[in-house]
Amino acid sequence: MRKFIALAGGLLASILGSAFTGLAMGTWVFQHTGSATQYGITLVINLLPGIVFGPVAGALVDRYSRRAILIGSELVSAVTVLGLALLYAAGALQPWHIFVVVGIQSLVRALQLPALSSVVVLLAPKDQVSRANGFVMLAQALGNTVGFAAGGVLLLAIQLDGVLLVDFATFLVNILILAFVRIPRPPRSETASEAEGRGLLAEIRVGFRVLGTRRALRVLLLFSAALNLSLGFADAMLTPLVLSFASAAALGLVVASMGIGAVLGSTALAMWGGPRRRVNGLAGFALPLGLFLCVGALRPSIPLIVVAALGFTFCFTITDGTNRNILQLEVEPDVQGRVFATYNVVSGAVLAVAYVLAGPVADRVFEPLLRPEGSLAGSVGSVLGTGPGRGMAFLMLLVGVVMLITAALAFVQPSLRRLADRPATRREPEEARAAAVGEVA
Repeated sequence: MRKFIALAGGLLASILGSAFTGLAMGTWVFQHTGSATQYGITLVINLLPGIVFGPVAGALVDRYSRRAILIGSELVSAVTVLGLALLYAAGALQPWHIFVVVGIQSLVRALQLPALSSVVVLLAPKDQVSRANGFVMLAQALGNTVGFAAGGVLLLAIQLDGVLLVDFATFLVNILILAFVRIPRPPRSETASEAEGRGLLAEIRVGFRVLGTRRALRVLLLFSAALNLSLGFADAMLTPLVLSFASAAALGLVVASMGIGAVLGSTALAMWGGPRRRVNGLAGFALPLGLFLCVGALRPSIPLIVVAALGFTFCFTITDGTNRNILQLEVEPDVQGRVFATYNVVSGAVLAVAYVLAGPVADRVFEPLLRPEGSLAGSVGSVLGTGPGRGMAFLMLLVGVVMLITAALAFVQPSLRRLADRPATRREPEEARAAAVGEVA
């Protein structure tokens, strides 16, 4: 477990540096061009290449050394941000340079995420896997809160090139830590052997086949998709909902509460490990997650939304961590790169669909329904209120109800209950390490 904590420490340094840079690059593009469209392009490029490349990335993670992939990913990221810093210092930096680097980093993350997820079971004892996931999620949550907040301060203090050099230094720190962490190779399984020697495409299909043909894992993936759909709608509607009745400063408070919820949830996982019965970590925390969505929709009140946002992200973090914990314990270690890549592709695609649908559905359907003269003003409007933002609140309420129904169905789904509660069927990490004596990734 000490090796994994060291790896998580390096990951935290790298994520914090990337958070500094992510905020700084997007801000520079907007300030340099004055175009919200250009800024939006940055966000799309940050997401799309990783989704498209994800299945290939998973096959590469399982085919090659995980440690080599992690070190190589950090080296590529370090070289790209150093290149941006040199361009900025020379006065030659252009928005398209930022777009290229953001796209490269999206591809790099597509490799890193399944590699990190599959490393957990190789470095942490079985009974500590959930806590190890908590440490990874804590690093990510701190990057998304402390990292972004500090990134704004650093941008003002040391300019874009200074922020990029700080990020470059964090990559070097993580590379140094990875160089001294031994990662055993996972034992070969029958699942992986079936695709061996049949080409990259056959290897890619393994991830889809494992999640698609094992009934319990298929149910787990559907549950995760519903969870991410609720997250996507909540995330997409939060800003316009709050700004429909409050100030930008109030929105900042709500966003901060979401970050705090994620930090608290991941800290709880790291210290506690989650419920002993894993179905309680899935459906048990999805129930209050849905309730928090419903509560946040009831009134145009900042204190109410702050509490709901904090509770939502806290519960989401526990549920998502438990979900990944089950996959790590139920899937053979040597195919986890492909399985987690497929899982991440599905999660990312569901989030993207939610982002695309939320705005038009709210603007064209729900907002008109709850205008003062809308068709639901006298019924739903008597509870939620009418006017700007209340249609979005109604949509948020319905998403919360769907999440409550999903959680209830998960509790009574036999295959999911057996999957969440039975002991792991894979070889223990200690056995994997014993089988891989002398090998390093």
